Amino acid sequence: MSRILAVDYGLKRTGIAVTDELQIIASGLTTVPSEIAISFLKDYFSKENVSKVLIGEPKQMNGKPSESTPIIEKFVSDFKIAFPNMNVERTDERFTSKMAIQTMIDSGLKKKQRQNKALLDEIAATIMLQNFLTKK
Repeated sequence: MSRILAVDYGLKRTGIAVTDELQIIASGLTTVPSEIAISFLKDYFSKENVSKVLIGEPKQMNGKPSESTPIIEKFVSDFKIAFPNMNVERTDERFTSKMAIQTMIDSGLKKKQRQNKALLDEIAATIMLQNFLTKK
């Protein structure tokens, strides 16, 4: 089988998570500066078999697009140009950052460690991917 990859794209950083080849377990892969996200993914896809990419879709509580939607839509457009044959699915990313903070607290990370925004973005992508796997 192949992997599923999740992208939590942000203005500065992009959290990336991936499944195992059996698509059972979601694990954080890394966080990269957003300006190199496409080139990082090109390199990753050349080494790993990925059949689907989930890209977070930011929404407000009422379900309407958030203010960061245009930034994400630009990334999705660039992604589809770079990877025209990749299966892309958008997924609701509401609450993933809050859940990531809680995960960091629950795992016993100290306050200073919880301020690591790169780790936060990676955990948020992992939560997004795990939620997708659970629904699947």
